[in-house]
Amino acid sequence: MAENTITEKIEPRERQEPEIETKFKRLRDEWKRETLYLSNIKQKILHPAYQKIIGMGKPVVPLILMDLKQDHADWSWALSVITDENPIQESDAGKTDKMAEAWLNWGRKQGLLHE
Repeated sequence: MAENTITEKIEPRERQEPEIETKFKRLRDEWKRETLYLSNIKQKILHPAYQKIIGMGKPVVPLILMDLKQDHADWSWALSVITDENPIQESDAGKTDKMAEAWLNWGRKQGLLHE
């Protein structure tokens, strides 16, 4: 039996349904707007819009990666929960730019993020 890879489970952004992207963007904008001035990561990741994004599952991973590429927002928790992966070095935990770059590199290796 062939081993499943993450790319077999997640569709690249180009093949996704437009309504998934529309819903993601609406929830992302709500989350960013309503947590803009929060410094507590727990409050940010427990926000209902963030939780709904996680609930959308694997189809939003390429969308999160694209957003992360433009804005190093706090997407690490969502990506880790959805993908069951964690490419972040322990020494980089809490370093937003390094955490974002680790996820972006992971996305490139999975074929989910194209330059």
